[in-house]
Amino acid sequence: MTTDQKLMRTLLSRLREDYLLMTLLALLPLLLWQQPVTPAAIAALIDWHTVTALAGLMLLSRALEDSGYLARFAAWLLPRCHTERLLALLLLLFAALLSAIVTNDVALFILVPISLNIGRLTGLPVGRLIIFLALAVNAGSALTPIGNPQNLLLWQASGYSFWQFTLMMAPLALSLLLLILLLSSLAFGSHKLSIAVPHNNSADNRRLFVWSLAGYPLFILAMEFQLAPIAALAVLAAYAVFKRSVITGIDWLLLLVFMLMFIDLGLLAQLPLMQQLATHLMALPNGSYTGSALLSQLISNVPAAIFLQHFTDDWRALSWGVSVGGFGLAIGSLANLIALRLSRQPGLWREFHTWSLPVFFLSLGLGLLIL
Repeated sequence: MTTDQKLMRTLLSRLREDYLLMTLLALLPLLLWQQPVTPAAIAALIDWHTVTALAGLMLLSRALEDSGYLARFAAWLLPRCHTERLLALLLLLFAALLSAIVTNDVALFILVPISLNIGRLTGLPVGRLIIFLALAVNAGSALTPIGNPQNLLLWQASGYSFWQFTLMMAPLALSLLLLILLLSSLAFGSHKLSIAVPHNNSADNRRLFVWSLAGYPLFILAMEFQLAPIAALAVLAAYAVFKRSVITGIDWLLLLVFMLMFIDLGLLAQLPLMQQLATHLMALPNGSYTGSALLSQLISNVPAAIFLQHFTDDWRALSWGVSVGGFGLAIGSLANLIALRLSRQPGLWREFHTWSLPVFFLSLGLGLLIL
């Protein structure tokens, strides 16, 4: 079998396993039949600044992960924890901080494998730890415009600066994180632990880490000036020349998913039935907030943000609502699905909802109090 055939086979396998992508592809012809538009109008539905910004951030995040320095820091931190509760607390704080910088899914890709290793070494209830990691990255990523895809989308749509958006999200994100940390003190005991997390420092790439870390503020600055497409191309070219493995390690199908979400939900938003649904959601008390949180439970928070941005200009309420909507049902956030998929723990879906559903209702009420 040739290399091209292997790549094609791998791609087809990935397509078959990506149910969200297949669903979006299947919906497209039905929506075009209901709402015929020209190819130019389809392209106009895609927010190219958001898509290219996501591509650039995915490249920079992947490079930081590949450098090995994030895992080195975790390996240094974890052996200094002597109780189950302290380990969980520090790991959740680290996950929340990391997700605000390198996105929630990247944080999980780094920390879930480490957590599985800790579970094997210590007997810690690793499934519960992974559940709380998913909750923590949903809370932490809510803080910044680059923490998760829905924030990135709404930041670009709102026209706010990076710091304006962060200050807008801070009260909610910090409150959600505090809530999850308080719940973690109930979920984890004070049993003594002895932990040694092996990490091969010789494989770390300091140059990749330094240059990628330096690229973050420069890329954010480019996004501030609406130059995300140019900046993303520059980042792509740099890694193509100096570290091609970063490019091959990216989940490029995720970008296709986002483009299809823009198209499908843009067409869906034009249908009279969906406009009636959006009108009913917006008519709820604090409709932009509660409506987006509830809709996230049905179609996930990223599609909810894409859809409802057409019906409200209350960016704070909408951003807060889809952040809270990441809790509750597992479909509420792609980060939840990533964590559950990486965990490989039997029966974890049921335990996940045992914790996530109460967090959703508590978060919904908490947001209403401080909104």
